[in-house]
Amino acid sequence: MNEQNDELAPEQFYKNLLIIWIALFLSQFLFLLVIYVAEPALFDFDFTKPVLDQNSLIIFIFAGAAFLNLALSLFFRKKFIDQAISDQNVFLLQTALIVGCALSETVSLFGMMLAFIASYQYFFAWVILGTVGMIFHFPLRKNVMDASLGRVKRNLK
Repeated sequence: MNEQNDELAPEQFYKNLLIIWIALFLSQFLFLLVIYVAEPALFDFDFTKPVLDQNSLIIFIFAGAAFLNLALSLFFRKKFIDQAISDQNVFLLQTALIVGCALSETVSLFGMMLAFIASYQYFFAWVILGTVGMIFHFPLRKNVMDASLGRVKRNLK
């Protein structure tokens, strides 16, 4: 199959999605590194401390926003993937990946903000939740093939 300037082979497009996902996934660990460098005392875990402390209102707000963003990330991912397959537009898969991962990443950012503004030692729960969200957005080769099937058939003729 000949590649044109504006089109990539499905396998190459999948590799591009995979590279984007790996870069976004690794950023989750950079958040932990930033927290460790800025506030190393937060890594001296004392699980006898209560989960909710004097900052319980802000913790509830951040928890609600985190779960909302995680749900939105899954919703938009499905919406864009379905649209990519129905429109045979493989580039919507990249949109699905980036939007989904960005919304999942905000969950980790909420944990990072809690670590800095409230010295909240359970910030890692948000980072874990954000990382799990990123795993759900792992690009699937099947979606790329389904979204590019019509284009591949047109190019074979």
